[in-house]
Amino acid sequence: MSHKIDDVDAKIGARIRVEREARGWSLTELAEKSGVSRAMINRVERGQSSPTAMLMARFSGAFGLSMSTLMARAEMQEGRLLRYQDQPLWTDPETGYIRRHVSPASGLPVDVVHVELPAKARVALPASAYTFQQQLIWILSGVLSFTEGETFHRLEAGDCLKLGAPNDCIFANESAEPCRYAVIVLRQA
Repeated sequence: MSHKIDDVDAKIGARIRVEREARGWSLTELAEKSGVSRAMINRVERGQSSPTAMLMARFSGAFGLSMSTLMARAEMQEGRLLRYQDQPLWTDPETGYIRRHVSPASGLPVDVVHVELPAKARVALPASAYTFQQQLIWILSGVLSFTEGETFHRLEAGDCLKLGAPNDCIFANESAEPCRYAVIVLRQA
């Protein structure tokens, strides 16, 4: 599988279109539900623009899906084994945040994602990105400054946090080194 950015953007765009059309929504309806302009939705659907983490969160919220589920639907191949070199990568064009989908398409209601948050990077995601799921964040290396609603957590290597009810969240790496963490997502039916 190719990890070229254009390939990933095309798959994400195609998935956004499939989700929109499956609901019978026009571009205007998705724009109203997501707060993303029609022009941007059109560019994303055609694979002409790489969506940011914030855009992905807005799309997933509009569709009533977790961001992880939306990304998995765009990325996943069939099979019980997902080798490292075949694990789908996505890079947020705004922050350089790198997301690697680790778990195979097993049919289980769980996704495992590896994230690398670059030094001095900050990603803010709306509460809608956390709907219909439970989530753990396990810090593998570095330090993550994580704000969940009004609650601040300083997470260091080895720490594992279960997220509470859906809230606006901020992932920040205030250090000079990358922060690497695993996100374990349990999808709810």
